[in-house]
Amino acid sequence: MKPYVVCLMASSLDGKTLHSRWRPKGAGGDLFEQVHDEIAGDAWLIGRTTGSEFAKGQPYPQTSSESFPREPHVVRKDAAAYGVVLDARGKIGWSRADIGGDPIVVVLTEQVADSHLAGLRREGVSYIFAGKTELDLELALEILNRELGVERLLLEGGGTTNGAFLRAGLVDELNLILCPAIDGSRGAPSVFDSREDEGDVRAPVRA
Repeated sequence: MKPYVVCLMASSLDGKTLHSRWRPKGAGGDLFEQVHDEIAGDAWLIGRTTGSEFAKGQPYPQTSSESFPREPHVVRKDAAAYGVVLDARGKIGWSRADIGGDPIVVVLTEQVADSHLAGLRREGVSYIFAGKTELDLELALEILNRELGVERLLLEGGGTTNGAFLRAGLVDELNLILCPAIDGSRGAPSVFDSREDEGDVRAPVRA
């Protein structure tokens, strides 16, 4: 079963999401955290770029004498909430097992090296697989529901990740915190974004 997906983002008045570029500085304060707590979800999800901002380590070694089956590895099943990070090719070295107390769950493709899986296991990081070479977002949601009981997920970007979920028809609700600030920069990250090869792909119409 697919969890109910709520996209939660804070943006400037011109729809940009990189807070460090906003003027005046500090606009919006801790509104995002407040709304995140009020909405409450069984998990929250971010992409690799955003996830890297929380990582404390270096990429794991590229070789390993160990091999692991491509099946879910779940360290904890009793958490109030999980921090889910898309990392299709296994680029992030964590040196931590949780973010703000929420256990990390990494979503990988099956092509990820065994050495990366060994690094995740050493650090107590859970992971699941959703696709052989490319991430299948719908499959990832189904696995999160089946393995961890996630029924309500907060999708919290960045824009490329949000856009991918939108184009896949997986966003059920949008909560947008509009902050009293302006970015004004061309090309700055926005709430929903796309890669160059996705520019002509439109999100399906939801009834």
